[in-house]
Amino acid sequence: MTANLANDVFDSEKGADTPERLGPTRVVQSGLLSARAVRIGVIVVLLLALLDGIYLTSVAGVAVVVMGLASMASAVAYTGGPYPLGYHGLGEVFVLVFFGWVGVCGTAFVQALHVPHTAWWAAGAVGALTTTILVVNNLRDRETDAKAGKRTLAVLLGRRAALVELGLLLLVAFVIPVVLLLRGHASVWVLLPLITLPVAVQVMVRATLDTGRTLNRVLVRTALLLLAHGFLLALGIGMGTEAA
Repeated sequence: MTANLANDVFDSEKGADTPERLGPTRVVQSGLLSARAVRIGVIVVLLLALLDGIYLTSVAGVAVVVMGLASMASAVAYTGGPYPLGYHGLGEVFVLVFFGWVGVCGTAFVQALHVPHTAWWAAGAVGALTTTILVVNNLRDRETDAKAGKRTLAVLLGRRAALVELGLLLLVAFVIPVVLLLRGHASVWVLLPLITLPVAVQVMVRATLDTGRTLNRVLVRTALLLLAHGFLLALGIGMGTEAA
């Protein structure tokens, strides 16, 4: 939530959010809330995260402090600060690392006090699919981002390269369950996410054919794919554990 609120403020201030915006309404750009109000919201959410962090640190130790501070700093630095990550082609790296390995492996660590092999692999799948949401978003906003000087990978490398990136990320997400099975880290139940493969194909086809606001529908489908794939992956890993 911190990243979303910060993006709302900083993208508006940097000129990336204009009346030409193709995505869902943002509160600062549309005038629904002032930039000051949303900045206060960022601070409140960060303080709430700190409260959670205090408890988790008592459970899992100093590693939580490192992960928490790095996550909070990156959430703000994504579009804010002297070198905003999202404006210099580093958005995908941020999302992959923090929504993938930090989020999944960090969650595993605070529960088990170590990171199982399964968590490392699962984090790659979750991170890859979360990153596809950003890629579709950047494909939609490529022209307006270029005008605002927001140099996403879609702007720097072009539409075709962004579509290749999208395809590779989807491929990674569906190969990882197979790898988990073949390496003996999980049972055959780990293949449950393959049920969602037709949705991934739809996302790829529509992202290739659609442009502009029509990509908002692809964004929704991509988010649902992440939800379903992640749920089935967790369920498959859990069922394999129960069977063992």
